[in-house]
Amino acid sequence: MTTRELFEFDKAYGEQVAGVDEAGRGPLAGPVVAACCVPCGIFIEGINDSKKISEAKRESLYEKIVNSGMVFAVGIFDEKVIDSINILNATKSAMENCIKNIGVIPDIVLIDAVKGLDLPFAQLPIIKADAKSYAVAAASIIAKVTRDRIMREYDKKFPEYGFAKHKGYGTAAHIAAIKKYGPCDIHRRSFIGNFTNE
Repeated sequence: MTTRELFEFDKAYGEQVAGVDEAGRGPLAGPVVAACCVPCGIFIEGINDSKKISEAKRESLYEKIVNSGMVFAVGIFDEKVIDSINILNATKSAMENCIKNIGVIPDIVLIDAVKGLDLPFAQLPIIKADAKSYAVAAASIIAKVTRDRIMREYDKKFPEYGFAKHKGYGTAAHIAAIKKYGPCDIHRRSFIGNFTNE
């Protein structure tokens, strides 16, 4: 779908549509990051599912989004919370936090796939919403860029793992590094049991 088609999709749900998405459910290390975005009628060409656009374009669109007047908020839960309450509950909590901190009352909250959030607003989970909804696509870019920046900072602290390249996902190189060096502080213990003796 084009950016304009995503934008038109949201209009069927009201004037103030909030979109919610997350980044980082699958990695072996680092936080899960959720973002909520209410575009407020602002159209930015190029917004789409963050997985469909390059890292450089995501970074450029992120800057346009956060400086455009769109309303947004971010929720972050680290690996310790993920290990404590599991990734699904951590994802839901991060989404709930960012939605409740958005500062506006949306007509509806469109959510990428996740069901059953504890919200004071109407909500609608949609499968692959980041490829259908403009608001969710914008949220997906905010979440992805925010998390990628966090992982690049962690790469400076733990350079042997290659976090800047794979962002904590379970690539062959990352798994090999865990086996060689053992886990570091940001590894999710509940995710890496097959790769460590801990």
